[in-house]
Amino acid sequence: MSEHRYIGIDLGTSAVKLLLVDGKGHIEGSVTKTYPVHFPRPGWTEQAPQDWWEAVVSGIRELMKGRDPSTVAGIGTAGQMHGLVILDEKDEVIREAILWNDGRTQAETDWLNETIGQEKLSDLTANIAFAGFTAPKLLWLAKNEPENFARIRKIMLPKDYINYRLTGVHSCDFSDASGMLLLDVKNRCWSQEMIELCGISGEQLPRLYESGEVTGTLTAEAAKTLGLPEGVKVVAGAGDNAAAAIGTGTLGEGMVNISLGTSGTVFISSESFAVDPHNALHAFCHADGYWHLMGVVLSAAACNQWFCGDILKTDDYAGEQEAILPERLGCNPVLFLPYLMGERSPVNDTRARGVFAGLSLDTSRADMVQAVFEGVGFAIRDSLEVARSLHIPIEGSFLCGGGARSPLWRKILANILNIPLYLPKTEEGPGYGAAMLAMTGCGEYESLKDCAAALTGAVGREDPDPALAQRYEKQYAKYKELYPALKHVFPKLNS
Repeated sequence: MSEHRYIGIDLGTSAVKLLLVDGKGHIEGSVTKTYPVHFPRPGWTEQAPQDWWEAVVSGIRELMKGRDPSTVAGIGTAGQMHGLVILDEKDEVIREAILWNDGRTQAETDWLNETIGQEKLSDLTANIAFAGFTAPKLLWLAKNEPENFARIRKIMLPKDYINYRLTGVHSCDFSDASGMLLLDVKNRCWSQEMIELCGISGEQLPRLYESGEVTGTLTAEAAKTLGLPEGVKVVAGAGDNAAAAIGTGTLGEGMVNISLGTSGTVFISSESFAVDPHNALHAFCHADGYWHLMGVVLSAAACNQWFCGDILKTDDYAGEQEAILPERLGCNPVLFLPYLMGERSPVNDTRARGVFAGLSLDTSRADMVQAVFEGVGFAIRDSLEVARSLHIPIEGSFLCGGGARSPLWRKILANILNIPLYLPKTEEGPGYGAAMLAMTGCGEYESLKDCAAALTGAVGREDPDPALAQRYEKQYAKYKELYPALKHVFPKLNS
């Protein structure tokens, strides 16, 4: 094993997290740098790509402080998916990036799904249109900001902008490109028909790479700015969910990873291409060269942050959980619909909103905190049920993300899903997966599979309790009635 080090970059929605990892997978350092999210209008979310770059620069400099920069062999990036970054003819950012959880494109999404048609979209891209995807954002931009649309010379995703600043190369990997609604996922190439539908050209899109492929080395300017050698290799990287799956060892056939981050995901890896006939789950390329199905809950840990932080005005998350008594699990009279930013899988409804149901004069603070945990769990189960309807056996899952650190939430989730949940050896998710991709691209391991076999695994598990799982089965049946009953109300609320 070499003495090389690798940097994994996880470009999240609220912060970038950088890891320094040696060739044996040991994490030698970790730095987090935050940046703002802008909300120009209700339901709109944007960020300045320059803020990402400045955070990466200051983060890498801090990460490498007191360490020999010549030992760094490679850099891998993971990033928030779907965000639209547009550059002009000088490769300068035209406007702030429109993010994955931005809901402004409902009209464009409806046009794609209803006029172009879901069946045709699925044939072309293996997916239907969701408001967070990149293609509807391009249509919105053409209609609402035609002067900016006309200036576009390059279209990219958030982590690809960082890779461009590192290497000067316009690149994108297949896993991240899958969420643009511009990729022929089955054949791993850009869809010419979708390109034409969006009024763009193939030249405006970056070159496609597999996630572990080297796209270039640091430019002289980037090397000087970061304090690293010019010979450091940069791999294409992956979308955050695919990278998190790599970081837990979820690759190959039939592996499952559930993430409880700001959003929640159910990620099912496969060595063969498959599409959910109802398109309730996304069919995307995986970072291991194969494919995966994925369900997305737009607000997961974000629900707990909102309720405890914004509503209860506390950052003592553990303290709030102490009041939730074991005997209350599975029989909470309060239910919570976690659609704070609309919802993606499986309802695909940007107009949906969060709801507490069953409140009474004796409802306690603990009941509501518990309902938030349970509501997110039920939403995740919705995606799992779609996978089960496809006869995909779900016998257990890795569990990662910030929410996975809560023993209570782990217990609730294991019993709602009624499967064992395995805690991965490393909790760093996307950043660790990105570092593993860099290791593979630099030849530290012969293959990503070898790398995962050496560095990943489980260090603990949460098993369901049959009696509690049965109680949650009844609760889930009640939960499932909420959205259908309120679906017609949400558009009126939003108007």
